[in-house]
Amino acid sequence: MSATMPRARKMIQTRVCIDDMLGPFDCQLDPGNRWNGWLSPNFTLDVTRQLSAQTLRMADEYGYECVDTIHVIEGRADSRDTVHVIDSGLTYEVNDDGDREPLAVAVRIPWRSLDRGATASISMVTPAARKAARRSKSTGRGAARVVVVHIRWQWLGEGSDTAATVVQPRDGLYSIGGWEWTWAFASWWCVCGAYMDWHELRCDNCDLHRDSQPPALTGPVVAEKVGTILRTLAPEATSALVDFNGPARLIAVFAGDTEIDTADDTGPFDTETLGEADTLLRQAHDRASRLHDLIADWEHVPDERTAQLYRVTFPAL
Repeated sequence: MSATMPRARKMIQTRVCIDDMLGPFDCQLDPGNRWNGWLSPNFTLDVTRQLSAQTLRMADEYGYECVDTIHVIEGRADSRDTVHVIDSGLTYEVNDDGDREPLAVAVRIPWRSLDRGATASISMVTPAARKAARRSKSTGRGAARVVVVHIRWQWLGEGSDTAATVVQPRDGLYSIGGWEWTWAFASWWCVCGAYMDWHELRCDNCDLHRDSQPPALTGPVVAEKVGTILRTLAPEATSALVDFNGPARLIAVFAGDTEIDTADDTGPFDTETLGEADTLLRQAHDRASRLHDLIADWEHVPDERTAQLYRVTFPAL
């Protein structure tokens, strides 16, 4: 083989995520195709819709200036052209006098020409574009079509002409955030404690198959098990605060509204019991595909020191 011949792509089916922020998402990728260690995943349209929903939730929670957003716009192959305005709720400076305008883009889509190689056009929004968007309506009964748009809001306000782009599918897959976002392999934890990338089907330590693992603990099951552990020494316990910023750990235990002393020399608990509860919480957290899957029914508690403090309420005795 010639030294100049490009390496054949070896695509695998796996899952990727960005820490606990995005994902995990099913995808196809070449594990050798990296930049600074980050992956370049390709997603189906259904997964792209899931990714879009997550980015929009993050933008609503943290602000559009902090998050790229993905938008899936639906239409028909025989529809007339439509205009879609995507707003961020932000503003940007438009001149040296300090005048500001809403930070938004207008996406004009020529649905009837997409199959002939035409693409959507993206521009900063204008009053005329807003008027056109209000009048736009997808028509026709032809085959369903979609246009996927990636908007990098922090660069858009600085005048970058590549801050908003159309993601073109390749073989029915959409490459989103490749090398640009910190995509990494999602993982699974073996019951023996080993940590494996998602596409590695057997544990290196005990050879147990990924799909043969015991099911991940759900929030209600964890609440019951933690409550059972703590009530062995404090039968009055009704809830606890758990910090997931780093290794999961108990912060406080309550009987109703009264905090129970957790000091090992003055309260009812001993180090072993509290440690057993912490270990269960960490195992449940490690084996959950996302933190949200574990604490969906738990109460988020605002705290200046951590954004991941939750109250778990134990089932009634």
